[in-house]
Amino acid sequence: MFQSLHLPQISPERLNALFADWKRAFPEGGLLALLPKAEDAQVGLLQAAARAHGIPLVGAVFPALIARSAFHTSGVLLLRMETCPPWLLVDRLDVSADAGMACISRFVEQECAGSAADSPSTLFLVFDGLLPNIGTLLNTIFKLAGNHVRYAGINAGSETFQPMPCLFDQDRKVAGGCIAMLIPSTVQVAVEHCYPVSNPIFRATSTLANRIEQIDGRPAMTVYQELLRAEFGVELTAENFYQHAVHYPLGLISTHDVLVRIPVGVTPDGAIYCIGEIPPNSYLRLLHAPHLGDSKCVNRMAARLGASPGPLTVFYCAGRRMHFGADAGVELSELATAFGGAEVVGALSLGEIGTDSVVGMPEFHNASLVCAR
Repeated sequence: MFQSLHLPQISPERLNALFADWKRAFPEGGLLALLPKAEDAQVGLLQAAARAHGIPLVGAVFPALIARSAFHTSGVLLLRMETCPPWLLVDRLDVSADAGMACISRFVEQECAGSAADSPSTLFLVFDGLLPNIGTLLNTIFKLAGNHVRYAGINAGSETFQPMPCLFDQDRKVAGGCIAMLIPSTVQVAVEHCYPVSNPIFRATSTLANRIEQIDGRPAMTVYQELLRAEFGVELTAENFYQHAVHYPLGLISTHDVLVRIPVGVTPDGAIYCIGEIPPNSYLRLLHAPHLGDSKCVNRMAARLGASPGPLTVFYCAGRRMHFGADAGVELSELATAFGGAEVVGALSLGEIGTDSVVGMPEFHNASLVCAR
């Protein structure tokens, strides 16, 4: 479905020549563009070139790109599709979430009418990562769209966790929004984190969206500090918070899985906020992110997607990269090897979406890999 091209440098001349060639060769095609945060100012060049050549465009800004099995903070990754899939860009979900979710539901209903029930399309969602209620939005989509589709997706934005317009099409660039794209059943998508789960269980007794105010009736930061000190000998402070939290995330106990929640900040009053919601009175576990040599993620991906050679699109959690450090690049290389020397392309993500294997509803993850082929 995708033909990828990483341009290390972006220029109007290069884009116009390339887009003219693609329009002639694939008149029904579309383009998914991924940009690193450092190239955010170049969105306008992509939009202008797409409009000039009549190419449907949708895209997002991420902390970094993946190309040639390595991370890059310059250029643009262009994923060209010979036939443009149905897609939709919805904005202002932070203001009018119900209207946005109803719009996505109508989109799914219209585009999936008459589709075979035994081979559903995948609804691939790209959210602005700073939306605080993505779990609730996913539940709403599932209530409206149900099992007519499988679910997968990622979050875009900056690793500084500062607000920015990070989603775009050929005409608009928006914040607080979502891209919804229907990709055919022939494209396989898998989501894995393979983080081991610790034994102690505790309860988030007071939460607000992605903010944990109290754990077991006490300030969340106080309890989290005590857990890290007792379990791992780590002295956690507000200043070193994110540097340690990526190694010791929280596990949200769901019906069929443990969903990773990476804490990304702490408030002056001792609340912890995460990428991803924590429902009130949720049960949590403290996780210890594995060393690469102990992770089974690559093997599980190969088992789920089939290890035959072929291109692989990978979205890699920014918190996972921060945990693994240089080994994150090694994990990308291992993925390429596991898939027969595949070309590995994609981006760093700020949260990942998969489908629950039992009831088929969407689940919001951290620390995960989203792989498609």
